[in-house]
Amino acid sequence: MAKVFDSMSPDHIAFIQAQKMFFVGSAAAEGHVNISPKGYDSFRILSPNQVAYLDLTGSGNETSAHLQESNRMTYMFIALEGKPLILRLYGDGQIILPDDPAWEQYAHVFDLYPGYRQIIVSNIHRVQTSCGYGIPFYEYEGERDTLIDWAENKGEEKLEQYRKQKNSTTIDGILTPIGQKLADIQ
Repeated sequence: MAKVFDSMSPDHIAFIQAQKMFFVGSAAAEGHVNISPKGYDSFRILSPNQVAYLDLTGSGNETSAHLQESNRMTYMFIALEGKPLILRLYGDGQIILPDDPAWEQYAHVFDLYPGYRQIIVSNIHRVQTSCGYGIPFYEYEGERDTLIDWAENKGEEKLEQYRKQKNSTTIDGILTPIGQKLADIQ
């Protein structure tokens, strides 16, 4: 039942843009595989073969470290309403930190939510759809305010301290780009 494409079609793009949530999967050569849910209006389609998402400060930072080691990732979108469908985007990933020269090239396409920490840009080489018949129906009620409120209440100075503690290495001890930046400063 799976169908494979070299790039996103207009139908794929419309489906992705209608979703309120997506998942990112990544893995280093060794250690844990990471699957991370993402929300808010944080995903952008830049072309039929390039996407980006605004990554917000969270309790871990696995994807960015994994991309330094293996540079491969998968995005997954699932239909929780309407016609069943699972859509996966397979590609690479580039981490762009706020002080990176490429930041302005990508940041302007996003609303920069409080607590943003990096942008992940991916070149997509495979698009795959499958039936999604086993995915249940769920109704979208809205975004949670918790993460944005938390970031606003912390403020930039405390967010920097938090990132240093929680976002510098992965659960497997791999140094993240944020951790590398902090190490270079010291």
